[in-house]
Amino acid sequence: MRHPFDHPSVSRLIALALEEDLGRGDVTTLATVPPDRVAQGKITAKADLIIAGLPLGERILRALDATAGFRALAVEGSAVRKGEVVAELWGNAPALLVAERTLLNFLQHLSGIATVTRRFVDAVAGTRCKIIDTRKTLPGFRLLDKYAVTCGGGSNHRLGLDDGVLIKDNHIAVCGGVGEAVRRARSLVSALLRIEVECTNLLEVQEALDAGADIILLDNMATAQIREAVQLARGRALLEASGNIGLERVREVAETGVDFISVGALTHSAPAADLSMTIMTSS
Repeated sequence: MRHPFDHPSVSRLIALALEEDLGRGDVTTLATVPPDRVAQGKITAKADLIIAGLPLGERILRALDATAGFRALAVEGSAVRKGEVVAELWGNAPALLVAERTLLNFLQHLSGIATVTRRFVDAVAGTRCKIIDTRKTLPGFRLLDKYAVTCGGGSNHRLGLDDGVLIKDNHIAVCGGVGEAVRRARSLVSALLRIEVECTNLLEVQEALDAGADIILLDNMATAQIREAVQLARGRALLEASGNIGLERVREVAETGVDFISVGALTHSAPAADLSMTIMTSS
């Protein structure tokens, strides 16, 4: 299977980010640094975090200096402590200076997602429940955001609209009901695709079960309702809880017996991890 970093969209995203930052040229670097100066540097964690995105560092540097080097000193998805050096880099000094912000933007964003994900995963440890992500990602960053979730120990929901059937409230409203939507999907899509449907109450859960849904998304239900849904399903369908489930509540929801908890905040609200780059001249 192709690694997310090898996807053409990631190369385009890096090129776009560098183009956006560089514009017509780095006037500060051009004015202050000789073009043939070489330098080395390091990237340091300024807080405890889960590191993600280090392999992108070399790709970003090489886009500016084909001879640049990048050595990761931490393992992807591992916990690093405040003050730990996670990577070393070297090459043309102007290229390192141009790359700095873009490289840190990628690393901080992905590490932030991985760090938040790990907190959720740790919170449900010992239960059968898996923490999964959503499609609430930055445009263009879908592959990378979902990769970062896996670095934090979480699992991926569907990548895009072509990746699975998920019948949501607006589909149900247009189609005319939970059961009707599931039956129509079952008759039209490949038998290899699982059919998931969103339900907001126990009556809809029963309707989805009767129609043969493979997965039922329990949307914005209270914990007591979720527990009742688990009893109602009795293993006939996988259950996913979603909606307003933060760290303070995720454990109690996991203990109801649901199979998955999807958390949009993993990708749409994760704060950037605190990392810095220090560059030292070599000659």
